[in-house]
Amino acid sequence: MSRSDYEVIIGLEVHAELSTKTKIFCSCPTEFGGAPNTHTCPICMAMPGTLPVLNEKVVEYAVKAGLATNCEISRNSKNDRKNYYYPDLPKSYQISQFDQPLCEHGYVEIETEEGKKKIRLTRIHIEEDAGKLNHDDFGGGSLVDLNRAGVPLIEIVSEPDIRSAQEAEAYMRKLKSILEYIEVSDCKMQEGSLRADVNVSVKKKTDTKLGTRTEMKNMNSFRSIVRAIEYEVERQIDVLEDGGKIDQETLRWDDVSGKTFSMRDKEDAQDYRYFPDPDLVAIKLSEEYIENIKNTLPELPESRKQRYLEQYNLSEKDANIITASKYLSDLFESAIEVCNNPKAVNNWIISDISRILNETETEPIAIPFDGNQLGKLVVLIDKGTISSSIGKKVLEELFENPRDPEDIIKEKGWIQISDEGAIKEVVSKILEANPQSVADFRAGKDRALGFLVGQAMKETKGKANPKMLNEMFLEELKRGI
Repeated sequence: MSRSDYEVIIGLEVHAELSTKTKIFCSCPTEFGGAPNTHTCPICMAMPGTLPVLNEKVVEYAVKAGLATNCEISRNSKNDRKNYYYPDLPKSYQISQFDQPLCEHGYVEIETEEGKKKIRLTRIHIEEDAGKLNHDDFGGGSLVDLNRAGVPLIEIVSEPDIRSAQEAEAYMRKLKSILEYIEVSDCKMQEGSLRADVNVSVKKKTDTKLGTRTEMKNMNSFRSIVRAIEYEVERQIDVLEDGGKIDQETLRWDDVSGKTFSMRDKEDAQDYRYFPDPDLVAIKLSEEYIENIKNTLPELPESRKQRYLEQYNLSEKDANIITASKYLSDLFESAIEVCNNPKAVNNWIISDISRILNETETEPIAIPFDGNQLGKLVVLIDKGTISSSIGKKVLEELFENPRDPEDIIKEKGWIQISDEGAIKEVVSKILEANPQSVADFRAGKDRALGFLVGQAMKETKGKANPKMLNEMFLEELKRGI
């Protein structure tokens, strides 16, 4: 059989750490970092006799995420104990939600090559995070850091509607964007604030029954998710083609070798022996409570994208890039307020800023300058104070050491030369040094003008006014025609 005879079935369980100031059942801080075991207390360390108290903000954020993803919000919900032993889970059970999650039956819309596609959500529920094991390669042991234990999570569980690694990436990016816009999670994947358990199975297209799935745990980069899915799909097809069977198991993805490795058999719900947590009261939400949260929802990515198409005449592609990240979109809007030039701001974001972010593997949230500084950069170019080429240097300086663009160009001596006499002197010098280019232009080779202007910009280290250079070169060149 060929690969095209198989269908890929993917479902994602996405965990997002919520941006509350304190943990889900105690008042310990949730901020990332800190010396090991310093953000802890008897409650999150599960000392005997301690009692959890649910953080109301966690419920609010989960409901907000549910409303933003078109979910039905449960009026009656509860917390359950999910029993399993793991070294970084002090209680030997996790407080989660089983049969009465806060949010159910939602969907997220993604863009595919065939057009828009809805990925259904089974549920969104709240739970606590576990701690972290730091493995000592030299001592041969592991040290436990419980700073993360009790940090509030929402788990967003999709239906198995995803059919390729590319759709999985689009779905993850869309979820990340929504969570950023509603400000319930910072979604810093490098810090583990957003991660996914990826369930993959394959089946022959003629089969009606789904194949056996495997799960890859705690994937926290788009690139790894795509690579892991593509590898696992190929592996499963190879096993089936050789007459073998797929085992239901939990896998570990190794980014260096580009392979998956078995960790343990995959658990089912009955293996966790769920039961309602006796220390926590039921969660009952009024219609008024849900309506109030609904009224606080900000403008979401799709709505903002539509507004950019209509208000700023952005292309569909550019609007998609900018609105995919709340941080890029906010930068775009605040810069426009300063310079009133949406086209120029758009061009800077989708070209140079995006390039630098990609090259440095930096997330938009980590952009060190603000919209005011970007807007001032555009104003300086529009006024002719600096050229676009100098603008690129200023932008790089903003990434390295952000400050007022005017201060940068004064410090660096980058103010554009717009003095007519100085420009004329440069033009004469370049024409005299390049007689062949002069002859080429007069012979009808228009590209020679670009070369001459380039030489003049090089001579002035990019500081000459390019418009004045073009006009003056043309004037001098046409005299001899």
